[in-house]
Amino acid sequence: MDSSSSVVDRRTPSPTPKASDALPLPLYLTNGIFFTLFFAVAYYLLNRWRDKIRTSTPLHVLTLSELAAIISLIASFIYLLGFFGIDFVQSFIARASNEAWDDDVVGDADRFLLQEDRRLARCPPAAIDCAIPSVSKMMDPLPPPVISSEEDEEIVKSVVSGSVPSYSLESKLGDCHRAASIRREAVQRLTGRSLVGMPLDGFDYDSILGQCCEMPVGYVQIPVGIAGPLLLNGYEYSVPMATTEGCLVASTNRGCKAIYASGGATSIVLRDGMTRAPVVRFPTAKKASELKFFMEDSANFDTLSVFFNK
Repeated sequence: MDSSSSVVDRRTPSPTPKASDALPLPLYLTNGIFFTLFFAVAYYLLNRWRDKIRTSTPLHVLTLSELAAIISLIASFIYLLGFFGIDFVQSFIARASNEAWDDDVVGDADRFLLQEDRRLARCPPAAIDCAIPSVSKMMDPLPPPVISSEEDEEIVKSVVSGSVPSYSLESKLGDCHRAASIRREAVQRLTGRSLVGMPLDGFDYDSILGQCCEMPVGYVQIPVGIAGPLLLNGYEYSVPMATTEGCLVASTNRGCKAIYASGGATSIVLRDGMTRAPVVRFPTAKKASELKFFMEDSANFDTLSVFFNK
């Protein structure tokens, strides 16, 4: 079998007909026609049956117009049920079933492959060798484990089972990069999702331990711009800024130019530290204001400080 015939064999069957395919019209026109038809014939039949009851005419005796109205009523009811009722119920079933979700994903992949096959069918025979992504690749499978030793493998299994807390890996192993690698593998196994697109190597995890980020599994790349020069305390500084906010570096750079043109800035560090303060919630603003007035007395403030610092 040549390559062109193999392309045809991979094509998926035509999609299942839907209720909206009943008329070769835009969807809103098709819905409008069947809505109008349903209510019009229902109103007509109710009036006819009311007249028959008044004149003691048997209901089963039908005229051609009544028979056509009944057929139209049934057809419009089937359309509305197929368009709204069945799809509505199936949407709930699909959300509740993981198997249905997987079928939807595979269906999307099959539609992608069909589009690729149509594209390849227009290519010359020499171009048929271009690669087609498989369904398994599009499902984002887990990468092969990157654990380098049996000891690390056992630690991964312990983290997955919950016997070893993920946050304690750095302190237990003494190697932040190794801890991030083990945690990353454990997360992939627990979630069933791949983290291949997130870099792991090339970062100093020791520098963020206890400072910037807990339980790291990798890092992301953020654009870094340069603002400056900033004239501060008689020295010029080029300020790197990592951000994804547009115009932030540009506006900071304009501020640096204004400071430079004004002769520079002078800074003094009064205190280097971090403060924490308690938060008290009251049911009304009046109660909160009473606490404010109470704390304005220095003796009361000292009493509250002793209480909150316990």
